[in-house]
Amino acid sequence: MPQPQPQPGEIEREFGVPIPGQILPAEQWAKTALKKVPDGLLDWESLFGRRAPVIIDIGCGNGRSTLGSAIARPGCDHLGVDILPVVIRYATRRGNQRGLSNIRFAVIGGRELLAEHVATGSVAEIHIYHPQPFYDPAQIHRRLIAPEFLAFSHRALVPSGKLFLQTDHPGYWAYMKSIVPCFFDLREVNGPWPDTPRGRTRREIIACRHGLPIFRGEAIRRDEISIDDALRLANSLPLPRFNADRRLQKLDEMEARS
Repeated sequence: MPQPQPQPGEIEREFGVPIPGQILPAEQWAKTALKKVPDGLLDWESLFGRRAPVIIDIGCGNGRSTLGSAIARPGCDHLGVDILPVVIRYATRRGNQRGLSNIRFAVIGGRELLAEHVATGSVAEIHIYHPQPFYDPAQIHRRLIAPEFLAFSHRALVPSGKLFLQTDHPGYWAYMKSIVPCFFDLREVNGPWPDTPRGRTRREIIACRHGLPIFRGEAIRRDEISIDDALRLANSLPLPRFNADRRLQKLDEMEARS
């Protein structure tokens, strides 16, 4: 049976937690879909029609975290990306209905985005919440947080730019703590993010409902490392070959169904 469409003024909820923003009348909707990422480097000023700090949300899912940031920080422009078209459709619809001109959503992988489409020193923040750990040994090469990706993040960020990380996977977090400080000054964040005490993301909300610990970090770019040195360093560091705890795979499957 089809779900009823949200109405203007309505606040959507997910597992009882409000999704940021209210739905506006249709005449106030925005167009937040970047239907195709163009070849070459993105021109942020052309994309958003202004000059403003740019925030990238990699693996944005249904858009909860991107929406929250865009509403709280209207002076910043946001690009949310995910490899799954279905979740980007949800995110785009929500961004449109909230009239958010400072968001774009696109279907693309985070590594591809930073490697091929983001200019050096053009991004203020990169957010990555609950990257997929990939349980199948044949798929571990797809794990996002790896030395080369961190070097690409270092290159994309402005001086003293920030990288935000979050996972409920202990093995992934242990790897992040060992490798991220090679490129960034990492600070562990104890407890929920102050602006979203009930969860920034859908996955975080689900994990908390099941009593899983959440690992959070805020990292500042190490500006004393040159871009070339960061890329060379990446070639000498270990890949993310940690043991994935298959007990968490059931939560992944539950999230996909719910």
